[in-house]
Amino acid sequence: MSQNRPKDAITRNGPLTRLNHWLTGLCFVLLMLSGLAMFHPYFSWLSFLFGSGQWMRAVHPWFGVALVASFLGLFVQFWRCNLWKREDTEWVKNVDKLLKGGEGMPEIGRFNAGQKGVFWGMALLIPVLFVSGLLIWEYYFGHATTIPVQRVALLIHSAAAIGVILIWIVHVYAAIWVKGSMRAMIRGWVTPGWARHHHPKWFRALVETGSSGPTPNPKPGNRAP
Repeated sequence: MSQNRPKDAITRNGPLTRLNHWLTGLCFVLLMLSGLAMFHPYFSWLSFLFGSGQWMRAVHPWFGVALVASFLGLFVQFWRCNLWKREDTEWVKNVDKLLKGGEGMPEIGRFNAGQKGVFWGMALLIPVLFVSGLLIWEYYFGHATTIPVQRVALLIHSAAAIGVILIWIVHVYAAIWVKGSMRAMIRGWVTPGWARHHHPKWFRALVETGSSGPTPNPKPGNRAP
């Protein structure tokens, strides 16, 4: 398929959204690599990606601050679209059909239940990582916390980190598995056929309001899915 945008293409993600997404992803990967290097001696070789272990320990918390700021931008943009709805519960109940080709799945809006799960999982665990990270940030907050508090915070921080890494793996796998998803976040557009097949309720709202995406044109009495 040509990489040029077709005339009937639908905008899935605008330029600022894509930039925000990839900045968040970059911060997360840097945090993951530096965090794993400190998590277990088996991964200590990763510290050389940051110059040295000392540099890695110094920049790791700042990557966390950048991640929180960047994810906040995504949260402000997408929290309304990710509110749980009745069709999401039906989608989960019929997820076995998705693995068999998707026939008979309930119609969904801009995001399905799996995508919403990733979003809210990150929205829950990133603040946990941030707060627990502050408690163990020795350079700035070591004097304000006790050793027992730091030990508990480190345990919580490690557990939350494992959780977000697992969510990230699912997110990346799903993006690669569903053909067209990566293009939607790299180039910003999808074909009408893709939208109709994967997000029929969203596609129908766009058609009914004459919008080319990513959201339907607002009309009185007509709310976006």
